[in-house]
Amino acid sequence: METPICDFIRRYQAQDVTRMHMPGHKGVPLGGGESADITEIAGADELYRSRGIIRRSEENAAALFGTGRTVYSAEGSSLCIRAMIYMASMRAAEKGLPKRLLAGRNAHKVLLSAAAMLDIEIDWIDPGEAEGLLSCRVLPETVEGRLSRREYMAVYVTSPDYLGHMADIRGIAGVCRRHSVPLLADNAHGAYLKFLPEDMHPISLGADMCCDSAHKTLACLTGAAYLHISREAPEGWAETAEQAMGFFASTSPSWLILASLDRMNAELAGSWCGGLAETVQRARELAEKLGRDGWQLAGDEPMKLALMPKNRGYTGDELAGILREKGIECEFSDPDYTVLMPSPRTLEKDWERLESALAGIGRKETITDTAPAVPAAEKVCTIREAMMRPRETVAAEQAEGRILADPDAGCPPAVPILIPGERISAEAVRCFRYYGKDQVSVIRS
Repeated sequence: METPICDFIRRYQAQDVTRMHMPGHKGVPLGGGESADITEIAGADELYRSRGIIRRSEENAAALFGTGRTVYSAEGSSLCIRAMIYMASMRAAEKGLPKRLLAGRNAHKVLLSAAAMLDIEIDWIDPGEAEGLLSCRVLPETVEGRLSRREYMAVYVTSPDYLGHMADIRGIAGVCRRHSVPLLADNAHGAYLKFLPEDMHPISLGADMCCDSAHKTLACLTGAAYLHISREAPEGWAETAEQAMGFFASTSPSWLILASLDRMNAELAGSWCGGLAETVQRARELAEKLGRDGWQLAGDEPMKLALMPKNRGYTGDELAGILREKGIECEFSDPDYTVLMPSPRTLEKDWERLESALAGIGRKETITDTAPAVPAAEKVCTIREAMMRPRETVAAEQAEGRILADPDAGCPPAVPILIPGERISAEAVRCFRYYGKDQVSVIRS
């Protein structure tokens, strides 16, 4: 497969050009990538007004992912989420629908900032009683019940979540189609799902639009992401996607990130999928071995290991610390979980190091304390009202009765302890204490 962005950059690097353009390093090597770090010079195209090499590269990505339109982001899935909500709100205005979204509460905090900017109301699907902050199973029957009672501009789900739980996208999409409501998916952790032997990508399963973080599970630079729009998406979305992205995006995208997305196309069209299959098999074998050895794991995503180590006498944070001492850095930890994310770039020696490290961790007395339940919340004002009001930072232990002003009370993508505009209860303070949240932002009295 051609790589038009990479090819252009290589040709430019090979020329003896006096760079009278940004960036200021002028291609002189400092950290290693400067000679490939360019700007929107002649022939280089313009992100979000693409007509040349960027558009050709995006069309290659769209062919690989099977979408009606794929747009690159050099600012992660966060930018894509804002664009998705913007496009859904524009459609709502055109159709005379309320600017109200139905969403699983385990959403990345950027959804809250998008709601504040665009003045969107969100009705939440809450986690079950046995779920903590990192999981919120959204079921088709739950969506059916909610859509039967109220009009929404879109349904929004996060799948996979941080623990590797995957929603029934196909089932939810069928419900949304029957109600003529678009389905938006935060698939930041699942770009690779398209390339499994069984295609599990949200667009393939019926979502109208989704974001993928190419840097999380594909071999791209941090900040690389895709906005994918289905061929069956509402009319006009494919044509307005660039405008929506440009509404929130920087006008100075990183060409190193764009080049990594372009290069990834060639890898996906080549041998990368074979390496993915091997990685999934390796992860499955390790998970099965850990299960036989008495480790508890969460989630069903093929390329994530979410350990629940309390039954072996360790908190998730303690286990992460032990692994760090053994030269293994985890993706995430909290009191209950330690999350590990391999990829096709994980070397066999690293698999062996991880397997050996976990095998060498002895059992201690089981930790029996459990995470406090996510508190029922009293909504005092809208997300926009809360986030646009003057605020102050206070000790979490002294915050009972105050109104949360900022979505800083949970690891994204996660179930926030509270949403901006909700009153801080005694139960919420206990959650803050359990998860080590010392300070919170509240509306100034």
